[in-house]
Amino acid sequence: MTALTDVSVHDLMADIGRRARAAARRLARASTKEKKAALIVMAAEIRARQADILKANALDVAAMKESGVIASFLDRGTLDTARIEEIAKALEEIAALPDPVGRVLAAWTRPNGLAIERVATPLGVIGIIFESRPNVTADAGALCLMAGNAAILRCGSDSLRSSQAILAALVAGLRTAGLPEDAIQLVPIKDRAAVGEMLTGLGGSIDVIVPRGGKSLVARVQAEARVPVFAHLEGICHIYVDKAADLDMAVTVTVNAKLRRVGVCGSAETLLVDRAVANTHLLPILTALHERGCEIRATEEIRARFPAAVPVTEADWSTEYLAPIISVALVDGVDAAIEHIETYGSHHTDSIITADEATAARFFARVDSAIVLHNASTQFADGGEFGMGAEIGIATGKMHARGPVGVEQLTSFKYRVRGSGQTRP
Repeated sequence: MTALTDVSVHDLMADIGRRARAAARRLARASTKEKKAALIVMAAEIRARQADILKANALDVAAMKESGVIASFLDRGTLDTARIEEIAKALEEIAALPDPVGRVLAAWTRPNGLAIERVATPLGVIGIIFESRPNVTADAGALCLMAGNAAILRCGSDSLRSSQAILAALVAGLRTAGLPEDAIQLVPIKDRAAVGEMLTGLGGSIDVIVPRGGKSLVARVQAEARVPVFAHLEGICHIYVDKAADLDMAVTVTVNAKLRRVGVCGSAETLLVDRAVANTHLLPILTALHERGCEIRATEEIRARFPAAVPVTEADWSTEYLAPIISVALVDGVDAAIEHIETYGSHHTDSIITADEATAARFFARVDSAIVLHNASTQFADGGEFGMGAEIGIATGKMHARGPVGVEQLTSFKYRVRGSGQTRP
């Protein structure tokens, strides 16, 4: 696609922003029935347009292969019939959720008789900047719609054709339900200047920016954005196998956490094993990983026990591999594991395997991550698995939204105060 001039990009993005703001005003008063109807039609259109979506995706995948992208990015960007069905089902699951807009979050009455309510409201216009995954087009657009927000989507250049094909299905749903087609817009150009324009807020049109991608993208957004940001940092996720861990469970959960899909942000990147069970637990876990093609990067202490491992470096502890690679260390109990996680982790998702409830409680209380699990795979870091239908991403910050960002996290609130003539003395 021919790059536009800076002036043309500015004008294009300003127009997208104006249209999104106008659509957001209509969506803020859209009924639950209208929003759910749109989502149901969107799901049907995704299925009906499967051939078109796969054709567009094949062109994107071919271009990615030609450019030599890494395997995890290729996996993220590839669609097949099963993944398209997952997109459609996610839309239906979002449609089945309670409408988050208008919820009374709290209510109380003051001694002077004023009745006060805190009520959920849409955020307005949400800008989502994401890489690789074309399914985010549907997930983000649908979640924003259900929460009464307009969405401006900027996908990675490698998935533009796929995202445009998916967008066509979403627009058909909006049209059928009588909602503005500008409620979900996709930036139609690959020019990176469009991202810069979004980060300015498009003259006040964008209320929140959500980056979903690698460290460099998120760092740029955080550095340059002039509007609030829901940060979605890399997933440096840990599995800690405690001395009270069931061995079979430790093997099964660790293998799933690392290898189910290595290109997702919930894939475990570091394995920590209590030194107290090194003789019983370490080799079975490492052998299971190694036999399934996972590279083990480990300390000299571990390599002496498992020669197939390669030396680990200091940089490995803070690396999101997005590949069949895992770094491994022995630690002296849960406190040492927590210290390692807090030193090197990204506050995304971390899991403890143990039969000791007190140790699990200690881990839960002291690990400051958006998602903390006990006896479960880190790959459950997913809005769909949380019953949210889908998510825009996993927020690792602490302001407003944290963890899976679903429809409830895409709302703000206002206060409604009812009186009977009260004045303030």
